[in-house]
Amino acid sequence: MKTDCIQLDHGAGGRASHELVARAFLPALTNPILAELNDAAAMTLDGLRLAMTTDSYVVDPIFFPGGDIGSLAVHGTVNDLAMRGARPLYLSVGFILEEGLVLADLERIVQSLAAAAREAGVQVVTADTKVVPRGKADRIFINTSGVGIIPPGVHIAGQNARAGDRVLINGPMGDHGVAVLSKREGLSFQTELESDSAPLNGLVAAMLGASREIHVLRDPTRGGVATSLNEIARQSKVGIRLEESRLPVRPAVTAACEMLGLEPLYVANEGKVLAFVAPEDADSVLAVMGSHPLGREACAIGEVVEDHPGRVVLETEIGGTRIVDMLSGEQLPRIC
Repeated sequence: MKTDCIQLDHGAGGRASHELVARAFLPALTNPILAELNDAAAMTLDGLRLAMTTDSYVVDPIFFPGGDIGSLAVHGTVNDLAMRGARPLYLSVGFILEEGLVLADLERIVQSLAAAAREAGVQVVTADTKVVPRGKADRIFINTSGVGIIPPGVHIAGQNARAGDRVLINGPMGDHGVAVLSKREGLSFQTELESDSAPLNGLVAAMLGASREIHVLRDPTRGGVATSLNEIARQSKVGIRLEESRLPVRPAVTAACEMLGLEPLYVANEGKVLAFVAPEDADSVLAVMGSHPLGREACAIGEVVEDHPGRVVLETEIGGTRIVDMLSGEQLPRIC
């Protein structure tokens, strides 16, 4: 870290975020469970395998095409549990409200949060509310925690990728980040862009029904697909090779990224899952993904290799290769 003060890029999920965790949090808090640095912690209690996660949401604007801060909070927490193969069950919700927040907006957000919880099959079982003076927050921030059960025989974690695994994704990259940015900046495109925010636990359950040789699941939120793949490559000490021609991006997202100088691989998603699957099961998992409403555009984008451990390499459409590193800096602040 090259600064003694917190910067926006410390919250981007990329290199600066990892440096902050390594410097400020892990030395004081580390233990074998936390040190794995997965989306959710996995614990065993009286023979029952539990997953637990927590997250906070500060997205701006609080209403965006395809969702709002309420539904996003549920989806993000449910998805983090699903990335360990868990069946999400219970959530806690904490609301930090700024003096002056329009009550009708709060009611709309809470109704959206409740609807998202019903859709995902989870219950909000405890909650808290705090109010801060005007100017001390930005309307509303939400913190959520979630608990779920990991089924027997499921062992999914960022350190489990193996050479030969196929890398699958359930659809196009970058929808969420570009949708939020377009609303924030008042941008318009020929095609209406919407966030991909959605609960992935149903899709993951279907995938696990097709194969127990799913080694890693990761939802590429802050920092996008590129950062998530770099995290997995480092956790598993393997190399990852992507094929540029296979990377799914909507034309409108491509156009927006070209106009704004962004790279779709680094743009946040809220309804996408990266799956590392044993090669013999990849086709069957892909078929199940394609039959699910949230996986109709699923495809394979790469594979795990023994070469260049800890790195992600992209095979370009013109026949070259380039290293895809972890996000540096802050592309889109307050995207979730």
